[in-house]
Amino acid sequence: MSAEVLPPLTSVRLHDEFDLLRPGLVAHCYRMTGSYQDAEDVVQDTYLRAVRGMAGFEGRSSVKTWLYRIATNTCVSALSHRSRRVLPAGLGAPETDPDVRVHSDESIAWLEPLPDALLHHRDDEPGEVAVLRESVRLALIAALQYLPVRQRAALLLREVLSWSAAEIAETLGVSVPAVKSLLQRARRRLDELDLTDLRPRQPDLELERALLARYVTAFEAGDSAAIREVIHDDFSLEAVPHPVWFRGVRVCVPFLEKTFAARNEDVRMLPTRANGQPAAAGYRRDGSGVLRADCLWVLTVTGDRISRSVKFEGPGLVVAAGFPEQLTP
Repeated sequence: MSAEVLPPLTSVRLHDEFDLLRPGLVAHCYRMTGSYQDAEDVVQDTYLRAVRGMAGFEGRSSVKTWLYRIATNTCVSALSHRSRRVLPAGLGAPETDPDVRVHSDESIAWLEPLPDALLHHRDDEPGEVAVLRESVRLALIAALQYLPVRQRAALLLREVLSWSAAEIAETLGVSVPAVKSLLQRARRRLDELDLTDLRPRQPDLELERALLARYVTAFEAGDSAAIREVIHDDFSLEAVPHPVWFRGVRVCVPFLEKTFAARNEDVRMLPTRANGQPAAAGYRRDGSGVLRADCLWVLTVTGDRISRSVKFEGPGLVVAAGFPEQLTP
């Protein structure tokens, strides 16, 4: 029996398949880069490269595999001379003085959040979306940044996409034994980090929504006592692009009290989700009385309380999460 002759890849078919796969490609590139903006750029570049190389597509693999291969190699090339992205907690020990001066440092390659709004396609199954969101949790993305880029690529292709060693080898242009070595070293490094947030979990969405609502209400009101009721004793507080961060209620609560006391503008927070976690889009009222997009908060819930709050400054993050640049009264 002769082999089946597959129809040539057309621009219409490529566009349709790319549109369907786009959320997953964004998530994959975000895991690689640690930046949603870089991920969007890589995904767009992936599409352009696929269009240019369409005539060379032989159908030996699916279009999905082909696109992920292009995206992975584009990430590897882009990251070959870049430093890893970090969160404040990745720079050193927490500050113990709540009165310390907090400053910005734009010279650091900061990790960015990924709004869940970017991970949904109209044809996605709810279960697939849930798995996708769990694979971009903030702690996991921060941990992946400790891996050299090829180890990171091999681990993600194997653990998240379930590719075989042979498929990974073909993608990265190395031997199968080399792939196995990359995977062993990557797993060993993550084990050394011993981050409990990396373990698979089943989020209690109702609990997360309730805790987020209480945290938002308390923060808008400047009520540190109400915040204390929903956070763990070892709660950590971070804000990008500030290298200084805090851990423990004995430091975090006094810092928040000082911040609330100095607040001279109205603050509004709207519930959302980012990195598969509860989040809030932050707005501040400017001198003209307009509430303008300001930041995106991402919270980590452990057990029945909030264990971590990371603030990412930048109105573009709020817009990426599906909110307007300013709120109408």
